[in-house]
Amino acid sequence: MAVPRFMISALRGGSGKTVLSIGLIAVLKDQGYAIAPFKKGPDYIDAGWLALAADRPCYNLDTFLCHSTDVIDSFHRHTRSDDIAVIEGNRGLFDGIDLAGETSTAELAKLINAPVILCLDCTKSTRTVAATVLGCLHFDTDVPIAGVVLNRVAGPRHERILRNSIEHHCGIPVVGAIGKLKKKDFPERHMGLVPTAEHQWAQQSVSAAAAVVKQHVDLDAVLRIAREKMLLSQASPGPEMARVMPGSDTVQVSGKSESVHRSSPLSPVRIGIVRDSAFQFYYPDNLEALEDAGAEVIYLSPLSMDSLPDLDGLYLGGGFPETHVEALSDNVGFHQSIRRLAEKGFPIYAECGGLMYLGRAIVIDSTSYPMVGLLPIEYGLSKRPQGHGYTVLRVERENPYFPVGSVIKGHEFHYSSVSTWQGQAENLVFSMERGTGFTERRDGVRYKNVLALYTHIHALGTPQWAFAMVRCALKWREEKTGRE
Repeated sequence: MAVPRFMISALRGGSGKTVLSIGLIAVLKDQGYAIAPFKKGPDYIDAGWLALAADRPCYNLDTFLCHSTDVIDSFHRHTRSDDIAVIEGNRGLFDGIDLAGETSTAELAKLINAPVILCLDCTKSTRTVAATVLGCLHFDTDVPIAGVVLNRVAGPRHERILRNSIEHHCGIPVVGAIGKLKKKDFPERHMGLVPTAEHQWAQQSVSAAAAVVKQHVDLDAVLRIAREKMLLSQASPGPEMARVMPGSDTVQVSGKSESVHRSSPLSPVRIGIVRDSAFQFYYPDNLEALEDAGAEVIYLSPLSMDSLPDLDGLYLGGGFPETHVEALSDNVGFHQSIRRLAEKGFPIYAECGGLMYLGRAIVIDSTSYPMVGLLPIEYGLSKRPQGHGYTVLRVERENPYFPVGSVIKGHEFHYSSVSTWQGQAENLVFSMERGTGFTERRDGVRYKNVLALYTHIHALGTPQWAFAMVRCALKWREEKTGRE
């Protein structure tokens, strides 16, 4: 399948590639094109904006979290023959985890043969921008850099010098030139944009980006770049490949087979997903993996419900609970229903914001806001990240979801940290081979059938997780039926 595609990248984070990607997706969609959005790397917020602009789910492509064959397969499965695929990179084009640039945007561009359009922050610079582009072209000649969009241009004269310098010295086209945007359209927090669920004017922001792109970017030139016939490269499975084939009852993890148990399609288990403006960080692949394993996904929110409905399991994802801390704290009924079920062995899996919610309190500016109170933890918040980047976890203690001795790849991004921890060392399931984790280079607090951790996982890279969730939910339902 030679689906038209292009990738938006930059020289560094904060160069404007997300707003450019949103605008391009929105304006092309408005012109009648079907857009398949993708985000390179472990990201929820940018992916949410891209999904809003495209009006369809945005899938993450990450060769650290997932094997390269799974990344290619995901690109295949989530594009149709009439689509144009738009992939937003992350960080700088060549930024990776090692000297060779492994996991970089450039490596992904080569893997899926996506032509790259560089979004360049041209603030207070002219011919030096051309020198930088020329350096990128020669740094790795296999990376298909196909065009440039100039961003934060000061005016017509600035644009003319930049355009002439780049096209003369680099031999690639400048396909757009954008001035400075108004910050009110795209409020930022931490490392990037505010999540769409928290931004009251999200759709207006998308429309504003589309208007800018329509006025300042040569869409015909972008489409010419996208329509170059590029076949996907073929990657052979490696030793760390982890896959579940449709209809299979085994999962291959690091060359070992593990049995999985699917819920009967006639009576799927009901797994609750806490999804609202406080908890919004879920990969579409994770939710789809639960359904593929035999679960019925039920969406719910402690911001609008006072207790849990009838469920067989619960998945609490990440987010920013601190932005809704008063409403979450006041919902005592929801807290009580979670504690009551957890004490009976109800299965709960929580990531990052979900981990914070299950603790005793979140402390902000010396004010303590009570949370669920299931785990003996209090959290404080910092202005700088307390954990940020990829993680590698080794499973060292028994738990309901992952076999002892297995290794899990994930990522973390949190400004919270543990200020008070009154649990025991044996309650922490994982040792951290990479990353910060919960405390003292460990992660994963276990209490009965509850497992809560700072690390986020991706279901394509950790396929056993969804089946473990369904297995625990089935066991809970069977035991509940026996009790009744």
